[in-house]
Amino acid sequence: MSLRNIAIIAHVDHGKTTLVDQLFRQSGTFRDNQRVDERSMDSGDIEKERGITILAKCTSVEWGEGEEKTRINIVDTPGHADFGGEVERILSMVDGVILLVDAAEGPMPQTKFVTGKALALGLRPIVVVNKIDRSDARPTEVLDEVFELFLSLDANDEQLDFPILYASGRSGYVSYDPEARDGTFQPLFEKIVEHVPAPGLNTDGPFSFLATLLDRDNFIGRVLTGRVQSGTVKLNQQIHALDATGKVIETGRVSKLLAFRGLERVPVEEAKAGDIVAIAGMTVATVANTIADTSVTEAIAAQPIDPPTLSMLFAVNDSPMAGREGSKVTSRMIRDRLMREAETNVAIRITESADKDSFDVAGRGELQLGVLIEEMRREGFELGISRPRVLFREDENGQRTEPYETVMIDVDDEFTGTVVEKMQIRKAELTDMRPSGGGKTRVVFSAPSRGLIGYHGEFLSDTRGTGIMNRLFEKYGPHKGNIEGRKNGVLISNGNGEAVAYALGPLEDRGILFVSPGEALYEGMIIGENAKPDDLEVNPMKSKQLTNFRSTGKDDAIRLTPPKKMTLEQAIAYIDDDEMVEVTPENIRLRKAILDPNDRKKASRKKSA
Repeated sequence: MSLRNIAIIAHVDHGKTTLVDQLFRQSGTFRDNQRVDERSMDSGDIEKERGITILAKCTSVEWGEGEEKTRINIVDTPGHADFGGEVERILSMVDGVILLVDAAEGPMPQTKFVTGKALALGLRPIVVVNKIDRSDARPTEVLDEVFELFLSLDANDEQLDFPILYASGRSGYVSYDPEARDGTFQPLFEKIVEHVPAPGLNTDGPFSFLATLLDRDNFIGRVLTGRVQSGTVKLNQQIHALDATGKVIETGRVSKLLAFRGLERVPVEEAKAGDIVAIAGMTVATVANTIADTSVTEAIAAQPIDPPTLSMLFAVNDSPMAGREGSKVTSRMIRDRLMREAETNVAIRITESADKDSFDVAGRGELQLGVLIEEMRREGFELGISRPRVLFREDENGQRTEPYETVMIDVDDEFTGTVVEKMQIRKAELTDMRPSGGGKTRVVFSAPSRGLIGYHGEFLSDTRGTGIMNRLFEKYGPHKGNIEGRKNGVLISNGNGEAVAYALGPLEDRGILFVSPGEALYEGMIIGENAKPDDLEVNPMKSKQLTNFRSTGKDDAIRLTPPKKMTLEQAIAYIDDDEMVEVTPENIRLRKAILDPNDRKKASRKKSA
């Protein structure tokens, strides 16, 4: 049986996971009567809810019959740059890539990120234009954009001579003809076998293997996934782990050897060069380490990983409501959970504070850290989260630099002026602007990450919810100086108790409320946004004085506007430097970092002095 190893690259929501579903179905991996969930590769709850791939996953399908049968190992890559720590490593396991682009949207920033990594490794792409049956499909223009993208990424002549297929993953057909509206996935299977080279690795040498993914199993411990670079590995074989310098960091044996068959990890007795497998039996070895026969002394070169650009403070919840809704509230529990995360996710860096009550968690972006917080919340943790802050650096001349992002915005023509104006306020530079058809304009900026924190909600309001924004880390560039933050102040509760409709009614004139009648409040909790720039302390618990007197018009029922409820990401982006988000399994609350108003004033005076 011959072997092919491929990765699938696509932007968020371009149909990658649906395409893999069809590869399973049409290769016979699933029985005809087998019940299978949609988007079967999205295994986590958050992945299914949000429709995004967070963790890279390996799978395989078999195509053909008899001696011509081919096993195709498929790596499903995350589509968002925030999870790029996965992408950089896993591309070293494959010999070719399928670039999947939407027939209407074309290549997007995250596509550029992963494709650039793949082309730099010399991988030859197969371009699949998906969703060809969309009413607004524009396959010719999209192919031109793909070609321009490859040119901008310095693709060589061999990579520029890419095969092109047209598909509808949901409808289950692939064709060389953009007008086709039926068929099967046979052209794609044939093109993979024809275009992607078989792994040309040394089968006779000693066993060596580069660990590219790490996860933990409750029964067999640490599980390292990667491709066997040379030789053969057998169950119970003696092995050791080498770091990047070739130093031995651990010796052990292969206690479990797992191969990927469909959606399952199946125990096998041995694996040869080119196979993608998972190995258990090591306790210290991690991602980027070389696992090899004890005779091997030289480490396999590993891909460098882009450093974190953003950090947040994860603190013990110290609000008056701490411990009421969560089961995991101590700093030790939070520390253990974060350390477990850092062990399997090399794109995250954890630093413990001197008082041991808070942890500085650095990652690639707001989405990556937001997903981590959401996972912890669902596990029963209570946390206090600070406003995200970018990580500055100094260049060789001692000048301060900060991370920049490429921001691609698709917006209706009527809102273009507003978006350009708002982005310029945030010190962004306009790099490209062109009509994208259908009354929309595509605008591209180079913007400091610092200016984009908290902008997405305002962007959706400015574009009436029709704008689409995509961001990608670009570079570290010159520090842009002061950037204007949130314009409005907040309404702060001045006491503890329950919100009362009688008190909330008049407060609606002050701004936008975040709480409903009957909600439990505490001193220092943010209950709304002030219409003016200053913070305002208010009493949302004041009840009506009960007397025997009644006056005309005063006893009408109070009608409140529904409060603005924020998601976790919106809350994190909204808060200012002196504020926090209180995250519990049941609620997301905004609060001041210092709850007592007198202490807040003292801290403010010290800061201004």
